[in-house]
Amino acid sequence: MSKFLIIDGNSLMYRAYFALPDLMNSEGMHTNAIYGFSMMLLKLLEEEKPDYIAIAFDKKASTFRHKEYSAYKGTRQSMPEELIEQVDILKDVINAFNIKTIEIEGFEADDIIGTVSKIASESGMDVLIVTGDRDALQLVSANVKVKICKKGITQMDEYDEKAVFEKYEVTPLQFIDLKGLMGDKSDNIPGVPNIGEKTAIKLVKEFGSIENLLMNTDKLKGKIKENVENNAELAVLSKRLATIERNVPIDIDLNEYAVKNYDVNKLTELFEKLEFSSLISDLKDDSRDTKDIKEWPVRDFTYVKNVLGKFDVLSLYPFIYDGKIKAVSFACGDGSFFVEIDDYDNFKLLNNDKLTLIGHDLKDFLVNISYCGIELNCKILDTAIMTYLLNPSESNYDISRVLKKYLKEDLQNIDDIVGKGRNKKSYDDIDKKLLVDYMCSAASNLSKLKDKLMSFIKEMEMEDLLKNVEIPLIEVLKSMEVYGFTLDKDVLRSISKEIDEKTDKIVKDIYDAAGYEFNINSTKQLSEFLFDKLNLPAIKKTKTGYSTDMEVLAELIPYNDIVGEIIEYRQLMKLKSTYIDGFIPIMDENNRVHSTFKQTVAATGRISSTEPNLQNIPVREEFGRRIRKAFVSSYEDGLIISADYSQIELRVLAHLSEDEKLIESFLNNEDIHLRTASEVFKVSKEEVTSEMRRRAKAVNFGIVYGISDYGLSKDLKISRKEAKEYIDNYFDRYKGVKNYIDSIVKFAKENGYVTTILNRRRYIPEINSKNFNQRSFGERMAMNTPIQGSAADIIKMSMVKVYNELKERGLKSRLILQVHDELIIDTHPDEVEIVKELLKSIMENIIKLKVPLVVDIGQGKNWYDAK
Repeated sequence: MSKFLIIDGNSLMYRAYFALPDLMNSEGMHTNAIYGFSMMLLKLLEEEKPDYIAIAFDKKASTFRHKEYSAYKGTRQSMPEELIEQVDILKDVINAFNIKTIEIEGFEADDIIGTVSKIASESGMDVLIVTGDRDALQLVSANVKVKICKKGITQMDEYDEKAVFEKYEVTPLQFIDLKGLMGDKSDNIPGVPNIGEKTAIKLVKEFGSIENLLMNTDKLKGKIKENVENNAELAVLSKRLATIERNVPIDIDLNEYAVKNYDVNKLTELFEKLEFSSLISDLKDDSRDTKDIKEWPVRDFTYVKNVLGKFDVLSLYPFIYDGKIKAVSFACGDGSFFVEIDDYDNFKLLNNDKLTLIGHDLKDFLVNISYCGIELNCKILDTAIMTYLLNPSESNYDISRVLKKYLKEDLQNIDDIVGKGRNKKSYDDIDKKLLVDYMCSAASNLSKLKDKLMSFIKEMEMEDLLKNVEIPLIEVLKSMEVYGFTLDKDVLRSISKEIDEKTDKIVKDIYDAAGYEFNINSTKQLSEFLFDKLNLPAIKKTKTGYSTDMEVLAELIPYNDIVGEIIEYRQLMKLKSTYIDGFIPIMDENNRVHSTFKQTVAATGRISSTEPNLQNIPVREEFGRRIRKAFVSSYEDGLIISADYSQIELRVLAHLSEDEKLIESFLNNEDIHLRTASEVFKVSKEEVTSEMRRRAKAVNFGIVYGISDYGLSKDLKISRKEAKEYIDNYFDRYKGVKNYIDSIVKFAKENGYVTTILNRRRYIPEINSKNFNQRSFGERMAMNTPIQGSAADIIKMSMVKVYNELKERGLKSRLILQVHDELIIDTHPDEVEIVKELLKSIMENIIKLKVPLVVDIGQGKNWYDAK
């Protein structure tokens, strides 16, 4: 039997909007409703495999129900602006799915669904209605089922006649009477006052319908009798309002609603614009056949050698599988070709200073061959880095996505060829024709892509940033990854043992306080101890019970000392699992860990570290700081040298704002927080207390990050009024800062972006949002990005110059890590003074600002001592 799937468009659109966080694409368009709806639609089509499908929407105009009862849906809030802007594009997406929508003046989507389901059912079809509204349960019959979204947008409950009766103890048709009696606040259907769901079910079970109930009110007693008799007309009206109209005047040809293939190109184009990369991979183009794929030549390195004799520009796209380069595609004037790799030594052919290599995310390739001792001195251009500069807020820079966006070229997703997760294929099982097509298509477009991206980069005046900072940085990060950071296992084991002893004691203290043993790592059992045993106030409730997250625990500290121990226990356990138990298994034979440094993740321009993250080792707790004792020099008697920019963000703020007082403070090498305390609290510097200085420091850095009076009050645990007074006093004394912040926010609102000292650009679509929270977030980003981004520019410039200087001087010391505003050098014992002088000279003079850059140098046998 054929299946007709009918979707309540309005209901699922609202459901998706409220279920998902406020997603936006890089152009500032809100996308959460479209994303959630599209995800549900793909899931339904795959799971239900309908033969026919329609999506019903409400019209904006009033319906027959409004004419009968003017207050119908009168309590509903108007559609949020952030949802309104998504409706038309959602309908474009539905159209690209080749699905017809139905809207009829004067009727709701429910009425359309009721009518179409009746027509389809009477035509002998099975019907499945999908909605977020249980009103549709009245439509359930022998061959009509209803699916109702249960949680968010992923879980649904399916109802047939039996399920309706089991859940509500009434038949589908009696569900209308149920709603007539109890009313519906969401639709502003009044119902009978003081009759809730339980009483309504009882009455419908006893009397069968509202009409029969009203004819037998003599069988009722007390207040129920009084309520029903006094509100008889209201009950009848409510039932009429709750009844879905199943005879809407609609001329429908069911064949027009037969399921058709998606318009994959149109959907992909829309999803690219909306930046739904995860959904693009879910679109299956079944028409693709290997026999239709272009025949790309398969060559060997003898051919590559001949090509290099004729061309000085070569595009390269590698296939790295399970950490090994299995194949490479090249493109040059002779076209694109594919080469399988059986010997890494062949890559030495590329070690040619006259050669320019164009690639996409080349660092992974360079790291891979560097582990085998192969270094290339050719010039490189990386289209992933170029794309990142053009819009640093993208979720990823996958080659398929980039080619589609900039060249309108369709490239199959690599996951569709290789598979992922449990479905990942072995290299031998991969369809080589598809792989060759994917790789050669990518390589063949890289030169054209580079030209297109470069035209935009020049237009945005970021060519110097690209060529002098970001491209040279690839080599620096590659070197840092491959070299790694040496760890002392004995130190790690010693800290691990101390943590075990400490946590054992904490566990004993907690058990003593509880009077019984329980699993501290169990949220449920910990919740029972805190809120049932200790009777502490429940701060936050979740779907599974009372929350015991760190934010909640922090609020509970004043109520019982044991809460502080629970917090410490959690911190220590996380520290041990992440940075001790986590480090030891990934150390190489030389006891080094090799982090992966990402250049295209942070929208501010900062570099990120992952697997393991060496930039985020917690240093506020003693054990966290002591983990740095395990990071040592790889040289016997070598030292770790740390070079850290002092207050670089405040110095950048002074430069950008040209505030006279800030500039004067830095030129005179004053204690900036002491000076700010004196200004904000209107006292002499001699009268400034340590607490005043602490608060002034919070104000200084708060201004950099666009903090609000609420945020400052929370940080300092003071009233919002007092926090506002601090901020107002600051701006009153530092008028240049106030003028700068106002001007940068105004610039962002007018232009949609801000820039750093080196002209790094970041788009801030949120700044013109109609949503207050989004707009406020955008304003904070506009304030902070030029400062934080300029600090990132400066540290990157220093990294490049320090790396090159160490290399050109033939020094053995190596740059091995960057953490925020700090560079770490693994220093040979014979080169300590040279390295310290080199670092200070380069970093303090890397760029000329209106205030001096100051670098603090530390040294020690390990990273801890160097700080």
